[in-house]
Amino acid sequence: NTKLSATGSDTEHSSCSDVSSLLLSDDEEDTKRVVRSAKDKRFEELTNHIKTIRNAMKIRDMSKCLEEFELLCRAFLKSKTIVDKEGMPKFYIRLLADLEDYLNQLWEDKEGKKKMNKNNAKALSTLRQKIRKYNRDYENEITTYKEGEKQSTDKVKRRKTKEKVRQDEDADLEPGDVEGSGWEKVKGGVQLVKEKPKMFAKGTEINTAVVVKKLNEILQARGKKGTDRAAQIELLSALAGIAAENNLGEGILVKIKFNIIASLYDYNPNLAAFMKLESYQENELCLDCIDELLDILFDNSNIFIGENIAEDSENLNISEQPFRVRGCILTLVERMDEEFTKIMQNTDPHSQEYVDNLKDEGRVCAIIDRLLQYLDNKGSTEEVCRIYLRRIMHTYYKFDYKAHRRSLGLQGESKSEQDQEESEGEDSAVLMDRLCKFIYAKDRTDRIRTCAILCHIYHHALHSRWYQARDLMLMSHLQDNIQHADPPVQILYNRTMVQLGICAFRQGMIKDAHNALLDIQSSGRAKELLGQGLLMRNMQERNAEQEKIEKRRQVPFHMHINLELLECVYLVSAMLLEIPYMAAHEFDARRRMISKQFHHQLRVGERQPLLGPPESMREHVVAASKAMKMGDWRTCHSFIINDKMNSKVWDLFPEAQRVREMLVRKIQEESLRTYLFTYSSVYDSISMEILSEMFQLELPTVHSIISKMIINEELMASLDQPTQTVVMHRTEPTSLQNMALQLAEKLGGLVENNERVFDLKQGVYGSYFNRDQKGGYQQKQSYQRGKYLSQH
Repeated sequence: NTKLSATGSDTEHSSCSDVSSLLLSDDEEDTKRVVRSAKDKRFEELTNHIKTIRNAMKIRDMSKCLEEFELLCRAFLKSKTIVDKEGMPKFYIRLLADLEDYLNQLWEDKEGKKKMNKNNAKALSTLRQKIRKYNRDYENEITTYKEGEKQSTDKVKRRKTKEKVRQDEDADLEPGDVEGSGWEKVKGGVQLVKEKPKMFAKGTEINTAVVVKKLNEILQARGKKGTDRAAQIELLSALAGIAAENNLGEGILVKIKFNIIASLYDYNPNLAAFMKLESYQENELCLDCIDELLDILFDNSNIFIGENIAEDSENLNISEQPFRVRGCILTLVERMDEEFTKIMQNTDPHSQEYVDNLKDEGRVCAIIDRLLQYLDNKGSTEEVCRIYLRRIMHTYYKFDYKAHRRSLGLQGESKSEQDQEESEGEDSAVLMDRLCKFIYAKDRTDRIRTCAILCHIYHHALHSRWYQARDLMLMSHLQDNIQHADPPVQILYNRTMVQLGICAFRQGMIKDAHNALLDIQSSGRAKELLGQGLLMRNMQERNAEQEKIEKRRQVPFHMHINLELLECVYLVSAMLLEIPYMAAHEFDARRRMISKQFHHQLRVGERQPLLGPPESMREHVVAASKAMKMGDWRTCHSFIINDKMNSKVWDLFPEAQRVREMLVRKIQEESLRTYLFTYSSVYDSISMEILSEMFQLELPTVHSIISKMIINEELMASLDQPTQTVVMHRTEPTSLQNMALQLAEKLGGLVENNERVFDLKQGVYGSYFNRDQKGGYQQKQSYQRGKYLSQH
């Protein structure tokens, strides 16, 4: 018989019979039996569930959290009798409070929720509702627990603060000094305020070694968590003042200035964020520090700086010249330029603040010019190319109004020639030519050369130097491998192609303009390809990190290209090409589309149930296209050039009047071509003088247009010189004849396909003769078609 002892609801074996013990193995016989209470067993089950929940919280596995929380609630119900007897366990209340805070934090983190998969997101929502409902029964216990935790946390913080203050006092004060260590007790429970510590102990001899030691002590805290960056900058500035007061030489001053500027850049540790504007514009900070550093370098030619100088080989003593300092002034200026770009990217472009910030660009360019002058004498070729590119990037997109007015002879004549040259300065075209050609000759990296070429082309196109811009683009062969470049370079390439197309349009080269703008406009993502914003429809295709990266690539607002102007130039160019082509190939089954986007706008206009006066730019172009299709150039002209279109588009060009005159001329010429294509079948002959009056074109221009159409076999007619008339040959087929010809061509294609299949079956020898037969068949078909047209 086996004796049993029961405690509560649990039973444990206390002894075994002799017969049973014979059946046990040696291991089982040696195992010690532990008798546990029901409380220990239930609480252990609860703690196991809690451990699993906390592990799931660490890896953000919401599905596991939900599953274990439900098991925990069931286990707690089983332990209700013990809990009522022993009291609510503290570890259980701690979990409920921590879990609710954790879920609320995840719920507010919108970016984090986007990264969750569907199951975790659903589990988070369900668990959050359950925990809120469950914790209502334990509000008092949770509140008491949180208050106790807060008091203990505050006590720990106060203790750590006191320890830190004591450590700072011991570090700043030498033995025997009691000055500057006083504390002032403030009434009203305010924390004690420590006086500003002295930089050096009283009586300390200030020399280069002592200042370098203090500099290293300050820099040791750089980058550590909890470091007060503003206080660190103040200490470095005070150290620079002490070095200057004690005449320790420019070497140590340059080293301190390098570290002040580096600390300013560390003011915001997040690389994606931009520098605080206050720290960027303060007189004592950043720009002034770089200016002061350049002043020292220009005034002292015996200072050598470079990243290749090791700290052990630095020479900062005034008695041992020349000075050698580790540091790179080019890197600091490049970072300054990047910070300026970030500030402009993160400022509202429609605010006065943006205008005020943009005024700093002049100072940024001045610093770059000074460094350019310094590196011309002391820098390597690679460094010179880098700073040249920085200067180019601040110049290429700006229209030089002084040079433009000078080219038109509009410069004021009252000034003397010397005053005029001083006020004008270096022409931007000369500056770009000088900087870019140096990079073409000296640069060893493809990226800098590619950027310089694109900026040079952009600047040529912006100032209507079409042939120089086109030739440079063709000679560079950038179109062949630009797809392998990094995204910023591709954005610059897209901007350059757009500016090239707009330049061709201003010059009246409509086909070149359309070809240059085709790739950007046909994609429907011009805004994104030009780095001028992100499309909302593509936001779901990128995660939060990719979105941050793409936002950093965006071009500042003052460098934007007007997207409405770009689209208008493209649509007008497509109209001038497409409408005559549509009229010439009205019944051609193989007619191709020159511009899909233009045809889309035409279809949108045709689907409108109510046709009213055009309002938007697109509606104006569609209305003008319909008028041109009928050969009505005056109506077309009125839709393209009017007050509304002038204010939206045409007045934005530098030479607006010249562009409008060019447009009128192109509309007249293409309307004439469209008229002849459309109505030539109803004329036996037509006088060129009448055409000249109808379209208000000079007679030689009309003669030239019609002659080109006849030579290119676009118009079946001849010119009668004595009478100045166009005699139609009436070889254009009618609608029925066109349909018959299309049917004949399709049947001919079917026969050719059948012959080709037959040739494959006959083999090579038979195919040889069949090929000749097929050629004879094609000749026969073309002969019969020509005979049919001549008879009818």
